[in-house]
Amino acid sequence: MPRHVAIIMDGNGRWAKARGLPRVAGHRAGAEAARKVLRAAGDAGVECLTLYAFSSENWKRSGDEIDSLMGLLRLYIGRELNALHAEGVRLKIIGDHRKFPAETAKMVDQAVAKTAGNTKRTLVIALNYGSRAELVHAARAIAERAAAGEIDPGAIDETAIEAELDTAELPPLDLLIRTSGEHRLSNFLLWQAAYAELLFVDTLWPDFDGAAFAAALADYAGRERRFGGR
Repeated sequence: MPRHVAIIMDGNGRWAKARGLPRVAGHRAGAEAARKVLRAAGDAGVECLTLYAFSSENWKRSGDEIDSLMGLLRLYIGRELNALHAEGVRLKIIGDHRKFPAETAKMVDQAVAKTAGNTKRTLVIALNYGSRAELVHAARAIAERAAAGEIDPGAIDETAIEAELDTAELPPLDLLIRTSGEHRLSNFLLWQAAYAELLFVDTLWPDFDGAAFAAALADYAGRERRFGGR
């Protein structure tokens, strides 16, 4: 059983288009899929689930779609927060969500604070996240420490870099899933995915449910992880 599973939730727009619906309908259906998968992950015993909800490149989308996504995020938090808290789920954010509208950023901060003491499992939501920016931030932090004499440049290793990443306190990434048939990482968890198992499925995200998640776990269970050893 993987401890940490991450998902690139792709295909909301195509799901809506195929049904003659506006894109926001696809995002709403995608939020429902996220709820189902979080439940399935908890039932399966997955310790940490990371969802790529809003990338740093998503700002290129139309203003109306961005506004709809912000509203949907607020709706999701308002609807699900108490249930997550009651189930012992800790919410963690990676990325720079403080660039979101003030009302949205405040709701996110309050949700993180409310669930901070929960220990049963962790839901990580990537908001305004980009892996290259994360690595730049880590490199800058280490460089500043080296310039201040706090660390010997010769002592900088993988552990030092990992300690500066947004995911520093999380279990290593075991399985990364991307839906909708695309076969790329799209600037998501590039460092963390170095030895993760990758699974690309054709299912559009709104159609990805508990059964699909169980199938992904079964696929993972059938793999032999060698980490370059042989």
